[in-house]
Amino acid sequence: MEVLRSTKLRCGLNFPTHLPSSNVIHNSRYSSSLKGKIIAIRREDQSVWERRAPLAPSNVRRLTRAGVKVIVQPSNRRAYPMQSYLAAGASLQEDISSASVIFGVKQVPVDQLIPNKTYCCFSHTIKAQESNMPLLDAILEKNIRLLDFEKLTDDTGQRVVAFGKYAGVAGMVNILHGLGLRLLALGHHTPFMHIGPAHNYRNSSMARQAIRDAGYEVALGAMPKSIGPLTFVFTGSGNVSQGGQEVFQELPHEYVPPEMLRKVAEHGDINKIYACEVRRRHHLERKEGGGFDPQEYDKFPEQYISTFSKKIAPYASVIINGIYWALDSPKLITIPDAKNLLRPAHTPWLPTSVGAPALPHRMLAICDISADPGGSIEFMNECTTIDTPFCLYDADRNKDTKSFKGPGVLVCSIDNMPTQLPRESTDFFGDLLYPYVPDIIQSDARKPLEEHNFSPAVYGAIIASNGQLTPNFEYIQELRQVNVRSRHKTECGETQDKKVLVLGAGYVSPPLVEYLHRDKRIGIIVGSQFKDEADALANRYPGVESVFLNVLERPDTLRELIDMADVVVSLLPYSLHHVIAKTCIDTRTHMVTASYLNDQVRALHQDAESKGVTILNEVGLDPGIDHLLAMECIDDARQAGGKIESFVSWCGGLPAPECSSNPLRYKFSWSPRGALLNTLSPAKYLHQGQVVEISGGGDLMSSVQGLNFLPGFSLEGFPNRDSTIYKELYGINHATTILRGTLRFKGYSDTIQGMQLLGLIDPNPHPILHPNGPDITWRTLICNLLGLSNDNIFYENLKTKLADRVGSEDRMQAIEDLGLLKEDLVLKLNTPLDTLCNYLSKKLRLEENERDLIILRHDVGIIWPDNKREEKGINLVAYGNPQGHSAMASAVGYLAGIATKMIIDGEIQQRGVILPFTPDIYRPMLNRLRAEGLESFETSKWL
Repeated sequence: MEVLRSTKLRCGLNFPTHLPSSNVIHNSRYSSSLKGKIIAIRREDQSVWERRAPLAPSNVRRLTRAGVKVIVQPSNRRAYPMQSYLAAGASLQEDISSASVIFGVKQVPVDQLIPNKTYCCFSHTIKAQESNMPLLDAILEKNIRLLDFEKLTDDTGQRVVAFGKYAGVAGMVNILHGLGLRLLALGHHTPFMHIGPAHNYRNSSMARQAIRDAGYEVALGAMPKSIGPLTFVFTGSGNVSQGGQEVFQELPHEYVPPEMLRKVAEHGDINKIYACEVRRRHHLERKEGGGFDPQEYDKFPEQYISTFSKKIAPYASVIINGIYWALDSPKLITIPDAKNLLRPAHTPWLPTSVGAPALPHRMLAICDISADPGGSIEFMNECTTIDTPFCLYDADRNKDTKSFKGPGVLVCSIDNMPTQLPRESTDFFGDLLYPYVPDIIQSDARKPLEEHNFSPAVYGAIIASNGQLTPNFEYIQELRQVNVRSRHKTECGETQDKKVLVLGAGYVSPPLVEYLHRDKRIGIIVGSQFKDEADALANRYPGVESVFLNVLERPDTLRELIDMADVVVSLLPYSLHHVIAKTCIDTRTHMVTASYLNDQVRALHQDAESKGVTILNEVGLDPGIDHLLAMECIDDARQAGGKIESFVSWCGGLPAPECSSNPLRYKFSWSPRGALLNTLSPAKYLHQGQVVEISGGGDLMSSVQGLNFLPGFSLEGFPNRDSTIYKELYGINHATTILRGTLRFKGYSDTIQGMQLLGLIDPNPHPILHPNGPDITWRTLICNLLGLSNDNIFYENLKTKLADRVGSEDRMQAIEDLGLLKEDLVLKLNTPLDTLCNYLSKKLRLEENERDLIILRHDVGIIWPDNKREEKGINLVAYGNPQGHSAMASAVGYLAGIATKMIIDGEIQQRGVILPFTPDIYRPMLNRLRAEGLESFETSKWL
């Protein structure tokens, strides 16, 4: 596993040979070059609880005295008030764009990244964490130099800048507080009930006093005998572990080696607490032959296993986990281990007494200060928060955040523990960071990295520069291509731990199923009222199941299937989406649909949000990919200081030009009803500040305009729906022109107008088309629509009357060429529209050897700060593959599949009824669409 092993690059970094050997740079080296430098401390916005800063006022004072201008972004949440930074010589201002280096603590929201800057923070990208890959992509796109504090290390690979100690302090306070609540819920009052969460105390000294007071009660025999001896296990010996142990030592305690844990768990004294510090040598051993060699382990961790779950965890009451976990290292507790450890069972060291309930198992609590979901504590699959600091995890991976009662182990895994003690953490961290600051602020992200003379420590912490990952971090890109999540094993092999229900087996379904089927963790069920289609699709992909399902007639079956799924993808008609969405909300199941968001689904937002359900809409082509490309362009322009003056978008699915030789210049891959009915719809758009409204009933086809943005195609377009709503949705409030329209080949609208004038696209019932009436031919129907008493008319005269009705010889010829004047029998479906749709679905279907085409075009008018105007064109042109998926099916199916997988993997955590308009959603989607071959290109014209 060379890809995984490359994450352990803490030693032997590839530094340029001209760099100095000393890790710590003294201010004297830069005393002359610091003057005039501008840095910024950004506001923390990753969490409402984040009150830390990367530099304390005392550190800022040293920098300002050396001639550095320090800009501090205002924040009333920061533990140190703004006045403290002002007194230290800093400037307070919102705009930090003049700074060349920007310091923060946590990740920066993608939409707040400023191009060509150096950012220093904990980015949480070095393990290719999926949720932060949009951030890394944006950093590369914007030519940002990223320095990650986590990778500032000394010559031995040890971290030199970290909040670790105060993570340990806060974590220990929190878990003692949680332990008191957990034991009370299990029926035991203990002295720990008087310990509060870390953020309740002004500083750590006050917290220590509360713990010391609880310790006095323990020493005096206040612990119930029914609990038995308590054992605390600390993993690791670094700053995190030491911080936790310093707090723990305020209690009456005794340290024991790992081999004595079982003895004290069974026979220890309840008037003190036992502690055990577990290091690597205590639980790691070779898979073959046993024994532990630290040098060998550093090089080949995959050759080792951990015995922690068997030799240590069974005798631990509380585990304080503070170790660094690399991707290919053994886990302390795997999911199967947890099932064994948390299974209720009678054990001799869990005493009971009259009137006192027995503990379900020895392990009461885990404080995972490492906060690495799926990491060393594998079943800890997501972090807790300061708002909701504890979760109960049981043997079946159920999670309860609302109660301390019930089966399982109490887990605290807050990923920003030190912010609960913000001033002390800021002082501690700032003093560690300060020696490296003079070196860091020499950075100019616009210049090549090679032109800088960084120390090895600083150079080794730079993840990205000049639009690329630096050599020591190129492995991140490789890790994104492999599945680093552990698979759950059973005796029979791999299991599927996620389930997706696909409703509909039409022509969009195959690429969707194919995309999801690549991930073997995902089980797929296809439900359709056309069982043959579902069976055929399931047979193409091993393991996919098919079921017969009529959504309206079998709501009970629908609910059962949705209840089994993690995500439902609805490819049904949009009129059914609210039915599916309601059931998803009731069963707490996420939902994805490619259709436009309608009012009925929108009304479910609060219910979905309160139930923690995501209903993601408009992830197809149009709507879908058009949104993603629009928001990417708009956000990029906005971040660079531009304003959007106009936005015109065209999109259409068409037959390839060589397949378009019919009167409509169009072919249908599915029911033509939606396309034909759309020609009768009203439309609304904004043109040069004026709202233009087109009434329904056919006026739309009179608003067609010729288009030549791709001169090789003969295109026309007409407005689609209400374009004015995108002024707010896209955040383009300064735009005076906003239009979204439908693309067709020239000739389509003229033929449609002829059909409309004849009455063939009338959605209302017509007596002659009653299914129980006498048989008629197409010629008879046309004569009836022309008002003729019968079809006994000379053919040429019929054509003349038809031309008079539809207004031109060309339109008459188109209707004749479609075969609508022949003596063929009509399949009557009540309305002219439905009858025509059935006919055209066969007459103009896309044959097996033919291919389709999608064209999408955005014309975006931008005015830049220097008052120059740019007309940017964004183009997507893609052809289908007759031997594979059509272009339309690929565009819709792949994007819906990408959206589904993002929900499954936790990348989309917004809840309620949502659209794909935020960077954390649309940027990863676009990157993955491009990997599937759906890639756009841009044109630009300056006006």
